Amino acid sequence: MSKRVGLGIVGLGAMGTEFLEAAARHNDFEVMLCADVNEAAVARERRRYPGIGFTTEPRTVVASEGIDAIYIATPPRFHAAYAMEAMRAGKAVFCEKPLAVDLAEGQAMADLAAQTGVVTAVNFALSDRHATLEIERALAAGELGSVGGVDIRLAFPQWPRAFQADAGWLSGRAEGGFVREVFSHFAYLTDRLIGELEPAFTTLDFPQPDEASENLAFGLFRAGGIPVRVFGQAGLAVPESYEWVISGSLRSYRLRNWGELQVSDGKAWQDVALIGERGSEYTRLSAFARAIRGEPQTNLADFAAGLRVQRAVEAFHAKAN
Repeated sequence: MSKRVGLGIVGLGAMGTEFLEAAARHNDFEVMLCADVNEAAVARERRRYPGIGFTTEPRTVVASEGIDAIYIATPPRFHAAYAMEAMRAGKAVFCEKPLAVDLAEGQAMADLAAQTGVVTAVNFALSDRHATLEIERALAAGELGSVGGVDIRLAFPQWPRAFQADAGWLSGRAEGGFVREVFSHFAYLTDRLIGELEPAFTTLDFPQPDEASENLAFGLFRAGGIPVRVFGQAGLAVPESYEWVISGSLRSYRLRNWGELQVSDGKAWQDVALIGERGSEYTRLSAFARAIRGEPQTNLADFAAGLRVQRAVEAFHAKAN
């Protein structure tokens, strides 16, 4: 495929509009049609992008014959229906995380991707971060020595975060919460660099006996035999923070706030000077286009990886239910 990839977008919330902005200026893509059931969201984006088609009927996008690939940014309960319809039509699919909230649906999505052979991707922000690539390089070179553990720590003074305030589903137990929305990124990072997460113990606390999402998560996993400790909290007077630490016998790395990397040899943490692009929706779109064209790419998570992450995420909710 030498022409620009015809792209359809389903969902115009916080992530959908960010992805649209990146795709609209990307030389590899032609955004052809976007959809959201919210008429106000459609009207807002139509004003910003008068040359792109918009509709309030998502399946119109999925069924469009002129579209080569679909990006799905709906609430998770809709991912499977749209993704599987697109894959059956031979369209590549780029899906927001989590892959699904129902494990049977996630398995069906991964199975259909394998059966059809279409290109699939899940939008994990850390998949092509320069910090991720540096840790990956250091691990391959043996610079950490023997890896002894991974720690994941998350804190949110409010949930959902301010930029997601309009997404009411994120505050609900059925498909929201910071474990699904944020821990999934770090579960993917651990799965990619260390191995698949196998749960040993997980627990969630909820603020009250209703349908609100969790305000505390604690878990113990093993990945390739290495212990992985998870602690997250929301709704307390603490600064918002994201931290992933991998501890080795020779060297340890600390990834903070999505892209800041530090290293220690047993003494104080030191900043790591990172080279290359930071990684973004734009660079992940570039990798998606290369994959669609059959060219080599290594930094996208496919639906198989998304399913492994979903299993780790839903281990918390299985125990809670």
